[in-house]
Amino acid sequence: MQSETQNKVQGAQVVGRVAELLRIVGRAPDRGAVLSEIVTASGLTRPTVYRLLNSLAIEGLLDHDKATNTWHLGPEMYVMGAVAANRYAIEDIARPSLRRLAEETGESAFLSIRRGAETVCLMRVEGSFPVRSFVLHEGVRFPLGVASAGLAILAFLPALEIERLLDGEESRARAFGSGHTSRAILENLHSIRETGYSVNPGLILEGSWGMGAAVFDPRGDPAWALSLTGIEQRFRPERQQQLGRLLLEEAHRITRELGAGPRRHALEK
Repeated sequence: MQSETQNKVQGAQVVGRVAELLRIVGRAPDRGAVLSEIVTASGLTRPTVYRLLNSLAIEGLLDHDKATNTWHLGPEMYVMGAVAANRYAIEDIARPSLRRLAEETGESAFLSIRRGAETVCLMRVEGSFPVRSFVLHEGVRFPLGVASAGLAILAFLPALEIERLLDGEESRARAFGSGHTSRAILENLHSIRETGYSVNPGLILEGSWGMGAAVFDPRGDPAWALSLTGIEQRFRPERQQQLGRLLLEEAHRITRELGAGPRRHALEK
């Protein structure tokens, strides 16, 4: 009995490690990820990582580019994603909203999804303004509370969950800047609840601004976010209200189409 329990624990551990490796490789969709980078990010030993990567490649879940010695998501991941897309049709629903946002504002418009403690950018539509911010692109991941999409989602989660997600302040501030302490993020969340939309005033990259609004799933939880990014001069205070109104209109439109409604959570005093 004890052996069976141990096998279950070990099996779950392997699944967790495989999932983490796939996420790490997925964070570098264009250039791919090198072995040393994956080892550092995963915290696993080099032999363990190398063995798991090769096993995933045999199954088609990863692809190894021998010319550059980099690892990429494999063809089987594409097939799985295409099949799953039929169940999660958010991209088809959100695409018209992204186009309207890009056309009306001239800024680049994005759709991000919450995945655990992170947001992942799913889609973008480029705006007409010739100068752009390149902080956000398809496949990029940020912790919740970092970037406008993650802030917009985090603001409407329960207080206890927010507290848990904001743990690890030192590593977050070290990776993304001093504007990402727990205190700074909590102050930002209060402002988001008042206006309904988030503002990221160049906290990740100086001069690169963003704004976001949450989209709610049928249970009333913030599961996605629309966002706009651009240079600081395009996000002056006098224009923020206009951009925020447009973001909220489109976010509410998608939420209604999904048959959902926001379940607003207040911070505990």
